[in-house]
Amino acid sequence: MRRVSAPSEPGQPANPDAPRNDWQTIRSLLPYLADYRGRVALALTCLIGAKFTNLGVPVVMKAIIDHLSAARHLTDIARTQQQSGLIVLGGLGALVIAYAAVRLSTSLLTELREILFAKVTQSAARKIALEVFEHLHALSLRFHLDRQTGGMSRDIERGTRGVQSLISYSLYNILPTLVEVTLVLGFFIFKYEAYYALVTFAALASYIFFTIRMTEWRTHFRRTMNELDSKANARAIDSLLNYETVKYFGNERYEAERYDVNLQHYRVAAVKSQQSLSMLNFGQQTIIAICMVLILWRAVNGVMAGHLTLGDLVLINTFMLQLYIPLNFLGAVYRDLKQSLTDMDRMFNLIHVTREVADAPDAPPLVLQGGTVRFDHVDFSYEPARQILNDISFTVAAGTTTAVVGHSGSGKSTLSRLLFRFYDLDRASGGAVTIDGQDIRDITQDSLRAAIGIVPQDTVLFNDTIYYNIAYGRPTASREEVIAAARAAHIHTFIESLPAGYETTVGERGLKLSGGEKQRVAIARTVLKNPCILIFDEATSALDSKSERAIQHELGQIARNRTTLMIAHRLSTIVHAEQILVMDHGRIVERGTHEVLLALGGLYAQMWSLQQRAQQASQQAVEALEAADEPVPAG
Repeated sequence: MRRVSAPSEPGQPANPDAPRNDWQTIRSLLPYLADYRGRVALALTCLIGAKFTNLGVPVVMKAIIDHLSAARHLTDIARTQQQSGLIVLGGLGALVIAYAAVRLSTSLLTELREILFAKVTQSAARKIALEVFEHLHALSLRFHLDRQTGGMSRDIERGTRGVQSLISYSLYNILPTLVEVTLVLGFFIFKYEAYYALVTFAALASYIFFTIRMTEWRTHFRRTMNELDSKANARAIDSLLNYETVKYFGNERYEAERYDVNLQHYRVAAVKSQQSLSMLNFGQQTIIAICMVLILWRAVNGVMAGHLTLGDLVLINTFMLQLYIPLNFLGAVYRDLKQSLTDMDRMFNLIHVTREVADAPDAPPLVLQGGTVRFDHVDFSYEPARQILNDISFTVAAGTTTAVVGHSGSGKSTLSRLLFRFYDLDRASGGAVTIDGQDIRDITQDSLRAAIGIVPQDTVLFNDTIYYNIAYGRPTASREEVIAAARAAHIHTFIESLPAGYETTVGERGLKLSGGEKQRVAIARTVLKNPCILIFDEATSALDSKSERAIQHELGQIARNRTTLMIAHRLSTIVHAEQILVMDHGRIVERGTHEVLLALGGLYAQMWSLQQRAQQASQQAVEALEAADEPVPAG
């Protein structure tokens, strides 16, 4: 069951960087714990039982001290009244055994609490991390283009760790301390006088008030540190991902200086955070010291006046230590708790980012009836001030090939993004994209994308094996099917020539492979997917002429009887298309077959002429080099 809140205004993304208050963050966590109510209840029972037995430890110790005080002449008593001495010794033995029993019971109940709650903590952290991961994949392309992946990954990492810390601190530190404080105050009132309870309560209230106020003041330091840490990490990852570009321009020192600027800002924030932490620690210890003086001075006077025994003094002192030792750590725990809430805040904000492209609750899957694709009066812009597509209308009949050509920036690749539904058209004025008469905004995205395969112009591979990257087209495919897809893409022979074969790792973003090799891997995984609708977005742009001719034949075989949209720069690759669309400044300015467009003598004919002249010039240069017996440059 999904716990992501429905957006109040669809299409308006929430700000993932906007801080929320702590209670909102805690409320966001509670549903993940609700699945383990039984374990939580048992853990809380063990917690309360452990605190009751822990309360008995100083009580039993008081009884032991009082017995020893009454029997300070035990040796004389044992000589003169042997029976009485045995009674005293027997009572002390029972008390010592009782002391050991209550301490052991406290430890047993504490460990049982941790055993019961370990599954709750880990399961909640797992569910939240998985939900954030799934939600990020569900967000629109616009969101990911505006965000830095390194910063997001750091937010998720810290947020998941914050969930574990929050649950652990709450159950293992804060709640036990509050239970113990309540029991001790009640014991003071019942057994002694209200003075001890009042002083203790006043000290606790002052301590908590001071800690909260100081920590609230310190929180912005921590938030600033998080932001600077994410920024530095994002820049570092971005620089390392673009390692080759850095090397091309010799900008290692420039990148180091950019990274160091963020580290310096982080250092300043960290120093301020540590200084404020020292102030907080000293103030907390001052409050504790004053309370201990007031409590112990009253207890000492009670012993001197005969109202209290030495055992009472030890008991009161032990209770104070039992309270203030964890309370001393409670200050650190509260600081870490605030840090965890701050870390969780950014992660939960990611979960609550509105899905710009979302399926309707009752959206049906796509029902394919051949795969006819239609763009009907489509208007689109990434930004209001910059229109990309203007009144685009065309139909790709089932089983046919339509090619789209045009200068860079004319809007060709935007067509594929809209067909994949990375963006939604405005229903009022944006027109519609349909498949077999079904508006793609009304069907599920999963079924839509399952029906479409793409070979993109810029192929990015996972940092895994070649086999994994090809099999990604259909993870359930057999090894034989993966190899068959590689053969179809003319890459099997190359893969077999590698020392590790299909188990060769391709490196970050596939940088160990050439552009042509990466593109053939992309073709192979699309072949393996076996979709009804194909998109070739400059599918052979990174290939040499020989490889392009070989793969062009295979692409033709793959596209046979499939609805195919080809986005091309080299016009020689699309002369066979049943329909060619020529785009310019977001509009279709010409359409027809290759022969018809050449006969028109328009933009397409000009582009064809330029490319033919360039190809002839290149061929003449090659022939001249061969005639001079000089080696022909590769590529």
